Amino acid sequence: MRLHVHQWGRGPRVVLVHGGVLGGRETWRAQRPLTARWTLLAPDRPGHGQSPPARQDFEPEAALVADQLLDEPSHLVGLSYGAIVSMYAAALRPEHVRSLTILEPPSTGVAGGVPAVDEYGTAVRALISSDLEPVAALQRFFPIAGVPIEVPDQPHETLVEGMRQLLGGRPPDEAEPPLAALREAGFPVLVVSGGHSEANEIICDTIARETGARRAVCPGRGHLVQDAPEFNALLESFLTSSA
Repeated sequence: MRLHVHQWGRGPRVVLVHGGVLGGRETWRAQRPLTARWTLLAPDRPGHGQSPPARQDFEPEAALVADQLLDEPSHLVGLSYGAIVSMYAAALRPEHVRSLTILEPPSTGVAGGVPAVDEYGTAVRALISSDLEPVAALQRFFPIAGVPIEVPDQPHETLVEGMRQLLGGRPPDEAEPPLAALREAGFPVLVVSGGHSEANEIICDTIARETGARRAVCPGRGHLVQDAPEFNALLESFLTSSA
């Protein structure tokens, strides 16, 4: 399978891996100002945008990202489920990772046994495994994830198709990110949360501690950390320091 990749800008390569529901083009709109100084590569994960369909699963998707987008040195940024994909991909080709930025991965397994984290993981798994129609599932999913957008009764078809891809996928609580390998790889790691959810803060704190990462919080847009007012400046500062 070949992933469709959106590309903008000029400068050092930054690979942006989106989460659930929206594809690469829509997810990273707020990062377009960075194109004056960076080449942004935003793949459509399988089943999203213009990439071929496949069941959502972080491990085979990580192999696709590693093989097709880490074929030369790049900064790697992942959001939500895409952050899980990115952690696995970075461990597969660490020699080509200049830096890794992780935005609110729903990797509840890294902090299992903490009530808030377990509740979050159970809610996400139940939704993904449900037989709800995509619109009803989307209306339930956004509050669980912390997306500050009200879903209308007739959402845009892109959202509906994205939710249809999420349903029946591999639940994120099955992920066991290679945190030790990321710590040993030697490239800088940044973990960012949105300051809206106890579970996400605990998950991000745990990943940062286990990988030796820098840790930051960008509030204002909930789970959509990439849209927070302070995020682009934070990311660019990190990328520049990691070059």
